[in-house]
Parts: sequence; structure tokens; C-alpha cells
Amino acid sequence: MSKNPFFKFNKYYFLFAILLFLVEIYIALYVRDSIIRPYGGDYLVVILIYCAVKSCYTISVSKAAIGTLIFSFMIEIAQYFQVVKLLGLEHSKLANIVIGNSFHWADLVAYTFGILTVFLVEKMTE
Repeated sequence: MSKNPFFKFNKYYFLFAILLFLVEIYIALYVRDSIIRPYGGDYLVVILIYCAVKSCYTISVSKAAIGTLIFSFMIEIAQYFQVVKLLGLEHSKLANIVIGNSFHWADLVAYTFGILTVFLVEKMTE
């Protein structure tokens, strides 16, 4: 049986994704400010998603980064159209956390800066 070259575990991306996940939890539970909580979390979440993707798949930096950015934009646009409410999940704490329920243009900017950081770091570590 041949191995699929598309799927390959990368422990470094995985560990960094875990670290970012823990930082996100810390921000969600303990940070109550007007910069880190609303923007820092959005900036970091795209890096977290990127690292999670790269921890499992052998995909190019550009494909993983652009795919992550498109996915993040789609979630934000879903928030604009109140998809949680449209799906009848407005009382679900999990749906409100995972999908979110409030659209902000600044979130799109934070996602973009997060992905630009990914490109910069990946370029520096080539």
C-alpha cells in the first residue's frame, strides 16, 4: 500500500498550532481590552488555522495561506448574513463561538495582516 504524499504530519506546525490555540483560549477567557481581545485573536486565528493545515498536509505556503484567508473571509461574511440565526442556532453557545455572530470590517483586516505575517515568516525561514 503506497502512502499518500498529500498527507504528512509535521510536528513543528502542529506544536505551533497547539501553542496558538492555547493563546487563543487565554485571550478568550482572560483578556478584556479594546485591542488584543477584538483584533489580536482574529490576527492569530488565521495563523492557527494555517499551522493546523500545514501540520497535516503537504501543500504550498501560498495555497495554504490563501485558502485560510478565503475560509476566514467566508466565515466573516456568514456572520454578516447572520448564518447562526438563519440556521436556528442562535441559542447554541458552540455555534456562536465557532461561527461567530457579529461582522466587523476590521476583522477582515486582522485576518489579512495575519496571513501577511505567515508569508513573511515563511519567506524568512526558507
